[in-house]
Amino acid sequence: MNTEKENYRPMQTATVDSQAAAQSSNLAGSTTKDITPEAAKRLARVQELNDRLRMHGQGGMWLTTPGIAGLDPDTVRSIFKAVQTFTDFTPDNDPWGEHDCAVQEVGDTRIIWKIDYYDRSRTFHSPDPANPKVTVRVLTVMLATEY
Repeated sequence: MNTEKENYRPMQTATVDSQAAAQSSNLAGSTTKDITPEAAKRLARVQELNDRLRMHGQGGMWLTTPGIAGLDPDTVRSIFKAVQTFTDFTPDNDPWGEHDCAVQEVGDTRIIWKIDYYDRSRTFHSPDPANPKVTVRVLTVMLATEY
């Protein structure tokens, strides 16, 4: 019998465009006034694409962990609604400014959601998360205890 751990295969890392990587790394802990106009435009595009997936289910896919899937349907609906309507992004919970993760309390359930950026084959990291033509977004919703 195969277990989930036996089937786990870590994601491989692809070569990333050095200019895009440099721009992304320069955004850590920055405010938009601290970055170049080009980097601010790229960041705004990543936010837009992440918000589109999270709020409207467009531009990627949602995954749930076994912990979320095992909850009653009303709780799952409440969790999904909370993720879709989340707007409280701060430097503490969104240090990269990408709107790509949060920890939330939904009723008595503490959840974490996060968005990862893959290449089109979903094998490697995306070479450019601001470009939907080369990126597949995956939003994962999990119980905080599953992290």
